[in-house]
Amino acid sequence: MDSSFRGNYDSGEDFVLEYGDLRFTFAERDFAERCEQAAVRLGFVHDRLDPSEVDDLVNLAVNGEVAEPLSNLGAHVNDCWTELSGPAERSLVHWLRRLVFRGAWLDQRVKEGELDVRFDEVEQRFEYVQPARDDEPVELAPAPSWFTVAYVPVDERR
Repeated sequence: MDSSFRGNYDSGEDFVLEYGDLRFTFAERDFAERCEQAAVRLGFVHDRLDPSEVDDLVNLAVNGEVAEPLSNLGAHVNDCWTELSGPAERSLVHWLRRLVFRGAWLDQRVKEGELDVRFDEVEQRFEYVQPARDDEPVELAPAPSWFTVAYVPVDERR
């Protein structure tokens, strides 16, 4: 087997993300969980979402908009659209897709033995490490924050 070949991530056939020669396919649940995790990492949401909120978030990531909101999250996206859209490489949609893709790419590298995952006791978080480089941590590019326009569910507003 050619060790330079990198496989495509595959957890199902419900959603597809492509970049260059890579084609990642996702099961609905996997994609939804990755979208939610990306939104948390970006500071756009702070906690678990209810199913209709997740549906709106997935709709945003897939279609680039929430044409018919199912939840307050979808309505919030539309209310804050000017702050969320911005230039393509700075939009929330771009970063949701980027983090979903990046997470799947890293997980595929773990599956293929190029990376491992370990728990950093000091930082209290999991990190990817490179076994071929004495478990050197993988430095991920920083992601912007959407904290200033974060979605806060109605029952959590003060």
